[in-house]
Amino acid sequence: MLRFFNTDLITNPDGSVYHLKLLPNDIAGTIITVGDPSRVAEVSRHFDRLEVEKSNREFITHTGWLGNKRLTVISTGIGTGNIDIVLNELDALANINLESRTAKEKLTSLNIIRIGTSGALQPDVPVDSLLVSSHAIGMDSLMHYYNVAVPADVLDLLNAFKESTSFWPGLNPYISLASPVLMSTLGEELLSGITLTAPGFYAPQGRILRGGSNFPDLLKQLSGMDICGRKITNMEMETAAIYGLAANLGHQAISFNVIMANRSDDQFSADPAKSMEKSIQLILERIIQSSEID
Repeated sequence: MLRFFNTDLITNPDGSVYHLKLLPNDIAGTIITVGDPSRVAEVSRHFDRLEVEKSNREFITHTGWLGNKRLTVISTGIGTGNIDIVLNELDALANINLESRTAKEKLTSLNIIRIGTSGALQPDVPVDSLLVSSHAIGMDSLMHYYNVAVPADVLDLLNAFKESTSFWPGLNPYISLASPVLMSTLGEELLSGITLTAPGFYAPQGRILRGGSNFPDLLKQLSGMDICGRKITNMEMETAAIYGLAANLGHQAISFNVIMANRSDDQFSADPAKSMEKSIQLILERIIQSSEID
């Protein structure tokens, strides 16, 4: 049986995983990820009771109960690099015996539910709305380090995107998709679309400050693309990596985007906290009602 090297799977003196500083019993089978550490408490305050509160670096974890369902909420920080850490260490907690450093015979498929913020690219996606990512196109390089099988029809979307970005020399995007099971339950009847995951917040998302940009017309070009008859609805910084790594590791993932801005008409939410709270309540209600989530 393959034993993972000490420097590949790093643990702390108390046996916890290196960055998250969690033990296997600290997490539930359903995990809500948020970027902002302060948003962990905004979610967990709706729980009926808490049994785990831990933090290390930007990673804050609360685990507790909402009704008869045990849930974990964890902050990831910003960007796909942090997603690489969080999802791999969550998987290790669920599917690796940390003492023997070997994979468990029976693997657990986690439910990974992102609640994050995003900016819309299309005028018909309202500010303060909630959008679920059916697909995500990654502009970073993370998933090129992993082997993930992509269905042929999804590759068609990726190829269409590549053809539309011929102005972008050296770009090597990847594509990943939401869990069909979670889309059909938690994401039912919500706005949905293709999400673009950028490797940064400013120039990579078409924002031009003092640093300038090699692509001053990026927003116009992205919003006008035809991707097999579909449009890119929004941009953020984590979803493609969450979907890609979840597929690689055998987990189910869905990403909810609270639309704080619409880039097409330069609007930003007048009350971001209210929009986030409304979305958190809706998503928690759907989790409680879902028969697909234990």
